[in-house]
Amino acid sequence: MSDASSVNAVGKYVGRFDLQRYVVYLGFLAIFLFFAIMLRDSGFLTVRNLSNIVLQTTPVTIMAIGLVFVMSAGEIDLSVGSIVAVSALAAAVTLSQYGLVAGVIAGLGAGLLIGLVNGALVAYVRLPSFLVTLATMGLFAGVSRSMTDLRSIPVTDTVFTGFFGSGSLLGVPSLIWWTVIAIALAHIVYRETRFGAHVLATGDNRRAASVSGISVSKIRLAVLTISGGLAGLAGLLYAGRLQAAKYTLGETDLMTVIAAVIVGGTLLNGGKGSIVGALVGSLMMGMLNNGLILMGLSVSDQMIVRGLIILAAVAVSLREKYR
Repeated sequence: MSDASSVNAVGKYVGRFDLQRYVVYLGFLAIFLFFAIMLRDSGFLTVRNLSNIVLQTTPVTIMAIGLVFVMSAGEIDLSVGSIVAVSALAAAVTLSQYGLVAGVIAGLGAGLLIGLVNGALVAYVRLPSFLVTLATMGLFAGVSRSMTDLRSIPVTDTVFTGFFGSGSLLGVPSLIWWTVIAIALAHIVYRETRFGAHVLATGDNRRAASVSGISVSKIRLAVLTISGGLAGLAGLLYAGRLQAAKYTLGETDLMTVIAAVIVGGTLLNGGKGSIVGALVGSLMMGMLNNGLILMGLSVSDQMIVRGLIILAAVAVSLREKYR
């Protein structure tokens, strides 16, 4: 092959290089190496600290999976944090009065129901998902505060706490099992099923998807219901791990979840996404929070850093969408 041909081949390869597909992995590696060097004497690289990062990010990962489906369809769900609190409290209250099965059904059912309401308003009343979920975010934040008069509800059922957060199976913490199973199932549905293809088609071009026979309204309803159900599951995982439910659960997670999803390769305007990327994005955000805390930065500083990361990720997302 001539030198000119080699240069052209390299140029074509570089031109096809998908920055957004790999930025999350490069970012994860860069942040890990930075903290590994800067915090080598502060316990960052200990097995206990690294495992805690994974365990603490499991609820965020679960919510991020739901948001990948929502954003891939060209929608947004801002209510996931409020759903977490309502679901955790519903499960804790019901668990204490009616037992394990009723508590799990109440928690998951609350999330699915709120997601269904969001989806119906978006799909059939034709309201923008941003406004609908912004409204339900505030509505159910208020509901979670009034459910127990701002009191924390203890979760003492050992089966529940073991299954949803504090236990282990074959020496592996249950939260890691939840992460692995959720990511595997979601990836298969997203990449290997007709439903996943319809979600991506809806987000890429809603009119063309409708013309091709896809029920766009049902897809929009389904993705928001899935997001609500997974946020409900995240609420159960929080309650199981912390062995208590409180109205503050999930209230600071929205920015982290959105950052994880966008950094992970899901386009802001729909049509493309990655379940595995969302997992890596969640771990990256968890590692970032952990490292900043070990460095002594305040909560406000952490919020600034997360905001900058979202801004950079959105810029890459829009560049990929319109180039």
